[in-house]
Amino acid sequence: MTASHRPPSDPRHQIRVTVETEYLADQSDAASQRWVFAYHITILNEGTVSARLLTRHWVITDGEERVQEVHGEGVIGEQPHLAPGQSFRYTSGAVLETEVGSMRGSYQMIGEDGIHFDADIPAFTLAVPHALH
Repeated sequence: MTASHRPPSDPRHQIRVTVETEYLADQSDAASQRWVFAYHITILNEGTVSARLLTRHWVITDGEERVQEVHGEGVIGEQPHLAPGQSFRYTSGAVLETEVGSMRGSYQMIGEDGIHFDADIPAFTLAVPHALH
């Protein structure tokens, strides 16, 4: 069977991703240029079809515009299945060499109807408190 891709505007395949960030001062060390952040992700299926998260793609940019891309299966060792209206929440982290950076990306999903689609992860900022004016 051949899987097809549909634009994210398809109402059957609507995934909302929200992000909260947290600076982890106790794990960071400015002298070593190591700033550690946690991010808390909520993935909500607002569509009409159940979907499974297969893979992730992250683009991480630090304050010096250095970019790192991360590809991998699932999130935190899981490939969550989300029925319509269901959400999945997890926490992960990032280590930067600068006090400020950003992340964005996407989750590659498959609906129970066999259609592959991407769920965009909106860009968000990682920043030490008071680092941004």
